[in-house]
Amino acid sequence: MLAQKLQAQLATADDRTLIEAFGKDFLWGTSCSAYQIEGAWNVGGKSESVWDEFTHRGGKIYQDQHGDTAVDFYHRYKEDIRLHKELNFKVFRFSIAWTRILPNGTGKVNQEGIDFYHKVIDECIAQGVEPWITLYHWDIPQVLEDKGGWTNRAVVDWFTEYTRVLTREYGAKVKNWMVFNEPAAFTSLGYLVGYHAPGKRGISKFMRAAHHTCLAMAESGRTIRAEVPDARIGTNFSCSYVESFNGLKKHDKAARRMDAMLNRLFIEPSLGMGYPTNDFPGLKRIEKYMLPGDAEKLKFHFDFIGLQNYFRVVVKRSFIPLVWGNQVKADKRGVPVNEMGFEIYPEGIYQVLKQFDAYPGVDHLIITENGVCVEDHVEDRHVHDQARIEFFRAYLAQVLRAKNEGVPVEGYFVWSLTDNFEWSEGYRPRFGLIHVDYATQARTIKDSGYWFQELLQK
Repeated sequence: MLAQKLQAQLATADDRTLIEAFGKDFLWGTSCSAYQIEGAWNVGGKSESVWDEFTHRGGKIYQDQHGDTAVDFYHRYKEDIRLHKELNFKVFRFSIAWTRILPNGTGKVNQEGIDFYHKVIDECIAQGVEPWITLYHWDIPQVLEDKGGWTNRAVVDWFTEYTRVLTREYGAKVKNWMVFNEPAAFTSLGYLVGYHAPGKRGISKFMRAAHHTCLAMAESGRTIRAEVPDARIGTNFSCSYVESFNGLKKHDKAARRMDAMLNRLFIEPSLGMGYPTNDFPGLKRIEKYMLPGDAEKLKFHFDFIGLQNYFRVVVKRSFIPLVWGNQVKADKRGVPVNEMGFEIYPEGIYQVLKQFDAYPGVDHLIITENGVCVEDHVEDRHVHDQARIEFFRAYLAQVLRAKNEGVPVEGYFVWSLTDNFEWSEGYRPRFGLIHVDYATQARTIKDSGYWFQELLQK
């Protein structure tokens, strides 16, 4: 109790005014994903996902780390949901592992996997926390990847079947559903440059994967609507404010192409705008993979759009194929960065909120991920992460700025509740409000966690 009182002093009168200004109906939550926290990679009837296979290859991840155990949420979900409740967050956004539900990708349902997520949902409800489900956070079953994964048009049917299983199981309990997490990331990093699972490369692979993802996103939305008529349906996009290097006009076309790639490629088809080929002519290649009727199938009206923002992107023209532009890294520009070398640029979250609000057909926005990795140290059972608190102060001020200008932003979800496995960077970057000792799995609430606890209390 004494420790909590000491941490509460970190919150100032200005902080309380900031939080109160969002209003009593504003949603405060945290986000996580199955592969990054669950562990138990081969437990309970679960099959291998692309990330299990990718991390087990060796040479792909920092220090050959993997998510086999992660932070053991599979066994510690009650503790973590209790901690979430203690920090006074109302929404817990988590993803479901396709491989726990349908180990073969399609067909026979795995009852142990079904039961696990029922327990997670029920624990949330018992704790007074609202469960929000993300259907897919990058972990397609390896058995389906062996058939082409997202490059195989059949994935639309596979994913629709998976969606139907989830909605029929959990639709009576869960009313907020998100289809994809960051499709631009898992298609480009996984199928264009090979940096993430499944580690494939090639423009044609990326184009096929992107188109099939857009088709699956809309069809999944229609399936949720049919199975859970009172659901609120969204999907989550990674988004970065894009600028030309030094504001020079000679880099403007490259910046527009990068913006189309990072921010527009997946939302505009769902809005009936088609692919953004005017500003990104290279995307015309995607038309090779379109069949008659696809333009209509791409459309779906989402109840809300989730935006996930971490850094600004500054672009100059270059000879890199497809985009013909290149990012100017933050360390070359002498700007503040996080532990992964990404720029800390609070105004960027304001700019992307304004950008997405400008779309006709986007009715509601939620920041479904925002956070920062900084160097954390446990000292006498405390983690003094003042830099993370300053990050949240700055970014939340920019979210409120957008809200005060009429942008319909309804919530802010921190990435993340606990430290976790951070994909190709392994366990080195720590984003959590709660520190995890990976050797013992001991949890320690950081100062930033106590900061939110104090500010979000009734």
